[in-house]
Amino acid sequence: MSTARKLKVMASVSNSLSFKHGLSLWCPQSPSLHRIRHSSAKNFQRRGFVVAYSSFANENREFVIVGGGNAAGYAARTFVEHGMADGRLCIVSKEAYAPYERPALTKGYLFPLDKKPARLPGFHTCVGSGGERQTPEWYKEKGIEMIYQDPVTSIDIEKQTLITNSGKLLKYGSLIVATGCTASRFPEKIGGYLPGVHYIRDVADADALISSLEKAKKVVVVGGGYIGMEVAAAAVGWKLDTTIIFPENHLLQRLFTPSLAQRYEQLYQQNGVKFVKGASIKNLEAGSDGRVAAVKLEDGSTIDADTIVIGIGAKPTVSPFERVGLNSSVGGIQVDGQFRTSMPGIFAIGDVAAFPLKMYDRTARVEHVDHARQSAQHCIKALLSAQTHTWRDN
Repeated sequence: MSTARKLKVMASVSNSLSFKHGLSLWCPQSPSLHRIRHSSAKNFQRRGFVVAYSSFANENREFVIVGGGNAAGYAARTFVEHGMADGRLCIVSKEAYAPYERPALTKGYLFPLDKKPARLPGFHTCVGSGGERQTPEWYKEKGIEMIYQDPVTSIDIEKQTLITNSGKLLKYGSLIVATGCTASRFPEKIGGYLPGVHYIRDVADADALISSLEKAKKVVVVGGGYIGMEVAAAAVGWKLDTTIIFPENHLLQRLFTPSLAQRYEQLYQQNGVKFVKGASIKNLEAGSDGRVAAVKLEDGSTIDADTIVIGIGAKPTVSPFERVGLNSSVGGIQVDGQFRTSMPGIFAIGDVAAFPLKMYDRTARVEHVDHARQSAQHCIKALLSAQTHTWRDN
């Protein structure tokens, strides 16, 4: 196994251990908002669900999923498994691709071109959990309406309508918000938007980074978490001068013990990666050509770089759904144990959902692929069947 691949495997193993949560007060929602239940596709319309579907101009939009990531793909599969996708389900995405397994973007996707990097359609959902590869053709065969590269820009909750960036009006019966997160960015005034500065959240971001890596000589990775570790491993595979900068005392400080972190750091150092720990960045500096050229630290020192990757976390993409109800402590859209929001007929799943974590008596928001998959499945099963148990109640 190549050195770069070993580093990626170690980073990937650590990724499987993640469980991000936050503290907040949890106030149960009124059960009267969500009294309607459904036990099967057969009695679905007989029982009714929030609105009368017969008033829709397009029956494909009985259910609308907003978002095109992991959660959307697994939700779509669950609709299919319950016989409720064909001619009923619509997915609206800002991306140009059908839902895919996003973790691949900082792993196999970044392999050097001679190392057989991962590419679509190889990692469409749901291959990450051993399921069927849901290509664009799969959605077509299942009768699922796909709207690509047209993000939702506004919602009228009373009229149960969405408007997309292109001006398309979508009427929904039940709405599942699966918008995920966006990468946290450095402010423009300190160089966060200079050419050569990269953030990774989608295929377009990863393609732009690969384009830079092909010409790069010195790479600086900002952040000592999963993204930092995986991108640094990729840079080793490209045989580039690589430095990781982070403010903590060691890698993955929220998860790793000092001794475990030391083992990872030693492996990376043995392969030429340099660490700058406990450091704060003052700004990113541009060269004469306008591209990023260096990182300036608060202590006055500088580190040369022609490619910089920022991996300092993410924030939930709640716009334009603020009125649905946000959690001010952990961020995201507040839901109950079945991923129902305070608005009848509107649900939220995946990274954007702030849900009650009963075992710790707190509200949590989890940015992890396993949560995206499982929350999607739990939510749709609760929506379409007689399932009544709450998320992680055991």
